[in-house]
Amino acid sequence: MKKLLSATMLAGMVLPGLAAAEPMQLALVPKAMNNPFFDLARDGCYRAQEESDGAFECVYIGPGEHTELEQVQIVQDLITQGVDGIAVSPSNAPAMARALQAAVEAGIPVMTWDADLLEEDQHIRATFVGTFNYDIGVNLARIALDRHPDGGTVCLQTGGAAAANHNERLLGIRETLAGESLGTAPGTPLAGQGGWTEIAGCPLITDDDGNRAITGMTDILAANPELTAFLSTGAFTQWFDNAFREAAAPYKDRMDAGELSIVVADTLPMQMEQLADGLSNGQVGQRPFEMGYRAMFILMDLIEGNEVEDPIFTGLDVCTADNVDSCIAG
Repeated sequence: MKKLLSATMLAGMVLPGLAAAEPMQLALVPKAMNNPFFDLARDGCYRAQEESDGAFECVYIGPGEHTELEQVQIVQDLITQGVDGIAVSPSNAPAMARALQAAVEAGIPVMTWDADLLEEDQHIRATFVGTFNYDIGVNLARIALDRHPDGGTVCLQTGGAAAANHNERLLGIRETLAGESLGTAPGTPLAGQGGWTEIAGCPLITDDDGNRAITGMTDILAANPELTAFLSTGAFTQWFDNAFREAAAPYKDRMDAGELSIVVADTLPMQMEQLADGLSNGQVGQRPFEMGYRAMFILMDLIEGNEVEDPIFTGLDVCTADNVDSCIAG
C-alpha cells in the first residue's frame, strides 16, 4: 500500500524541479555606515526587499566611517562574492570607476546613487538615481541671496575633496552667488563676483565627519565675527544636535537680525528641529529613502535586461522658517 504524505510533510520537502529560487543579492553601498542620511537609504532598500516577494535581498554594506579605500575594497569584495547587482555612492569617483569597471567585466550590473562618477566615467554605470546635485548648491545659494541681496563674505563647507556630488554642489553655490559661469566643478573660489567673497580657510573639507564639521564651523565663526553666510553642502554639520546647537546659539541674534545666515543641505529630523528653533536659516533636502528604494528595482530591471532612464532624479525639498511645517514632500 502506497504511503500517503501529509500536508505538513510535503511542506518540508523540496521536490525535484520545484526548488525555490534563491533571492538575488543586490548591494547598496553608502559612503559610510555611521551616517544618518544613509540610514534612510538603508530603510528604503529594506522596504524594497519586503515588497519584492523574495525576489531579491538588500545587501546594505559600506565602510563604518567615511574611508575611500575601504569603500573600494568593499566593492571589490562584492564582485568576488558574485553579487547580482551593485549600487554605490562613490566617495572617490575616479577610484570607484576602476572598481565598477571590474564589476561590469564580471557581468554584474552597476549603478550609482546619491553621488555619481565623473562625466568621463559615467559610461561604466547603467544609471544614476538621486539628486541633481548642482541644484542643491543653487538652492542653498538662493536662500543666502534672499537674506543678503548685496552679498558679503561666505564660508563653504563640503564633504570629501574627490566626491563628485559635493563638488557639483559647490559649483552650484558659487555660480549662483556670482551670477556667472565658473568652469567645471567645484568652480573657482569667489573673489568679489556678485558681491561675494570666500574667506581664507574655506572651503572646509570634512570627509563626512560630523565632529570635524562642527569643529570647523565653530572655529570659522569665532575667527570671523562679521561673516555673512556659512553654507554647508551636507548634513554632517548638524548630525550631532547638541554640538550644533551649542555652536550656533551664540550667533542666533545675528541670524534673527538678518546679519548672518547658516544654510545646510538635507532635511533630517534633527535638522528640521534646528530650523524651527531658529538655529539655521534654511535646509535643502534630498530624498535618500527613495534613492535606496528605487535602486533595488532599477538593479532588477538591469538584471532582466530592461532599459532604464539615465539619470533618474528624485527631487528636492527647500525649507526655510516660512514653510518649515510643510516643506518636506510626503
